[in-house]
Amino acid sequence: MTSSPTRIVIVDDHPMVAEGIQSILESYDDIEVLATLSNGQEIIDRVEALNPDVILLDLNMPGIGGLSTTEIILENHPETRILILSMHDSPEYIFSALNHGAVGYVLKDVPTDEIKRAIDAIMAGQRYLCTGAQGSLKPYDRPEREQLTNREQTILLQIAQGKSNKEVAQTLDISVRTVETHRKNIKRKLGISSTAGLTRYAMEHGVLQGGTAHRL
Repeated sequence: MTSSPTRIVIVDDHPMVAEGIQSILESYDDIEVLATLSNGQEIIDRVEALNPDVILLDLNMPGIGGLSTTEIILENHPETRILILSMHDSPEYIFSALNHGAVGYVLKDVPTDEIKRAIDAIMAGQRYLCTGAQGSLKPYDRPEREQLTNREQTILLQIAQGKSNKEVAQTLDISVRTVETHRKNIKRKLGISSTAGLTRYAMEHGVLQGGTAHRL
């Protein structure tokens, strides 16, 4: 039985870039390009109808940028895989994209077959950084993060299970304000700004299977 092709949406405000990537990807039998869109609002409006496996998303677009688009999509569709396509190789851009929930980062000047390798990797549940992105991170040592306390790990698990602050408070018999404080501390320690990012982190680090939230 043949497996279904990977369903892709390309979002880039430069038509020539989007069309070039589309042409490359459509040469593969195991990929289906559902649409090429020009901005974040378009994919936010159409993501449910299109239901892509992977969104190839430009970082810098007019209107809603790639980071905000990533956060909004993953809040409502956490199973969607976001692969960032960018001309920026600075560590700040890369870390910010990953912290917002993207599972891959590829520079626009990579060889054409690397985009396909990135898609295959993230469909296999891996995080993918292209060679140029990896190289830019090497001299930029990420600061050591504070470890989460046992209580923070428990709350992270509750958040990752989709519980609201009120539900977490009731489950743990603490105040909503205490939960809010813990949530802020968790986000600060992990360098993650969104609930979708926390859920993704929990999935990747075994928290949902009862593991311990280690540093990235």
